[in-house]
Amino acid sequence: MFEQLELLLPRVSKPVQYIGGELNATVKDWDTAAIRWALMYPDAYEVGLPNQGIMILYEVLNEQHDVLAERTYAVWPDLEKLMREHRVPQFTVDSHRPVGEFDLLGVSFATELGYTNLLTALDLAGIPLHAAQRTNGHPIVIAGGHAAFNPEPIADFIDAAVLGDGEEAVLEITDAVREWKAQGQPGGRTELLTRLGEIDGVYLPGAYDVSYLPDGRIAGIVRNTERVAHRVAKRTTMDLDEWPYPKQPLVPIAEIVHERMSVEIFRGCTRGCRFCQAGMITRPVRERSIEGIGEMVEQGLKASGFSEVGLLSLSSADHSEIREITKGLADRYEGTGTGLSLPSTRVDAFNIDLANEISRNGRRSGLTFAPEGGSERIRRVINKMVSEEDLIRTVATAFGAGWRQVKLYFMCGLPTETDDDVLQIAHMAHRVIRAGREVTGSKDIRCTISIGAFVPKPHTPFQWAGQEDPDIVDSRLRKLRVEINSDRRIGRNVGMRYHDGKPALIEGLLSRGDRRVGRVIERVWRDGGRFDGWSEHFSYDRWVTACAAELAALGVSLEWFTTRERDRDEVLPWDHLDSGLDKDWLWDDWQDALSGREQDDCRWTPCFDCGVCPSMGTDIQVGPSGRQLLPISPAGR
Repeated sequence: MFEQLELLLPRVSKPVQYIGGELNATVKDWDTAAIRWALMYPDAYEVGLPNQGIMILYEVLNEQHDVLAERTYAVWPDLEKLMREHRVPQFTVDSHRPVGEFDLLGVSFATELGYTNLLTALDLAGIPLHAAQRTNGHPIVIAGGHAAFNPEPIADFIDAAVLGDGEEAVLEITDAVREWKAQGQPGGRTELLTRLGEIDGVYLPGAYDVSYLPDGRIAGIVRNTERVAHRVAKRTTMDLDEWPYPKQPLVPIAEIVHERMSVEIFRGCTRGCRFCQAGMITRPVRERSIEGIGEMVEQGLKASGFSEVGLLSLSSADHSEIREITKGLADRYEGTGTGLSLPSTRVDAFNIDLANEISRNGRRSGLTFAPEGGSERIRRVINKMVSEEDLIRTVATAFGAGWRQVKLYFMCGLPTETDDDVLQIAHMAHRVIRAGREVTGSKDIRCTISIGAFVPKPHTPFQWAGQEDPDIVDSRLRKLRVEINSDRRIGRNVGMRYHDGKPALIEGLLSRGDRRVGRVIERVWRDGGRFDGWSEHFSYDRWVTACAAELAALGVSLEWFTTRERDRDEVLPWDHLDSGLDKDWLWDDWQDALSGREQDDCRWTPCFDCGVCPSMGTDIQVGPSGRQLLPISPAGR
């Protein structure tokens, strides 16, 4: 299709994102492939290309001799308009094939705000929006990613969802499709979907019926065929060293959000932050070995030429051998200009030696911490076990060692939150500036606070919580800005970045919605909704209007799905989807949150019976192993 597309590219912004040809991209022979996957990240190329999930599955699938996998991303509205005018369908960037010609379309959702982009891609591809209208000639549409743990709002639009880790699941799905095709496609699309539903971790929305009570709550969710599980349990990849992907990281030809090569050093988190869906649904902790990390870094740098390595996880400084890893990598790549980076670091996991190793071969940028709550009280509610004194002591040490900038992440609108909890953020930022000035004797100290609105998520203790009204969130943030500037001598050194509460409320609708929300998504899309994760494209009024039009007749509303608190006995839309977490344990933790009781990290304490390990047949995998990073000879000599 490239000849058709090429004529349109001079008329759009950032045309380079649509042409493919990246270093380490794979283009296989179409005619010799038995199974063909299109893998989509439902956002712009610059956000989607570095996504680790898509990159891993892309490699895993293309390593199979008779399987072909290509990538597709959401197209910007300017190109969408031209594609519709010139009848150019949704395409892959690898060989510019129409997405509608593939056997399977796998879509990875990191956020629910990508749902409208899915509908755009389906429509451009000529795939019926509603799964019930698709035939044998249409791709099987499969959702994955964190948002797939409650895919009910998009149940009408997808054929299946994969819960949990995808490496092994996609290969089993591929095997099932290959066998079905080889047998002559017995039973058509219905039989194929049923076979997929028999695979562990694969959920078929169409195989389950939902009924409702007169007051709008769910009465029950029951399967309509005995061939699928009563509850669908997530997949867990246990030995990460057996899955050292990506081996050949994609190197973009256009600017992207993260210009680096990344290695996932462990998966899962047991810190128990009550707001954190990612930490809850990815349990247990599984560490990649120090040798495995070293081999992946070495191979990935050779294959890509990147000058920075990101050591990724939900809390990278918690790896039991993080000091040995960072020192070993810093030693190996000394003199090569290869730097290391960590995501935001927990205050209680930070130490100056670790920071020095991270910055030894790269530039010394600012340090990032995530206290999440401004007051000690609210941090106990969310189980973010860090004191303000610990934070001040840590940043003072960092300033004394030569750092001059600190970024702090917070949330607003947390359960039980008051105005004072938020105003304490200003006091903390002021103390950071004072500590830095005192230690360094310089006024050139910066603290940036970045604040997002809290969204309750499924499979967390806060799944029952009422979400805060956006007007209250915005009011507290205005008061916070005033409080920061109450002392201009300090406030001028404090930067404040925040997102207003309105997009968060819509994310809350999508994250805890049920199948009735699907009609809202479709109406928003038909009214022009695209790229809802981008502030310049998001329209709160469009979502509010669609909710009023579609939900009123059903006896529910936007507020019903968001600001309403649930009770213990309510059937939640995702109760038939098993993340391994015991619902009673989650409820008890919710009650502990309301009373301000903290929960320890079970990596270092006795088990708290969250349910994951026994129900999933898994266990926590942590070191230390006592081994070294090999080979240890410096690469720069």
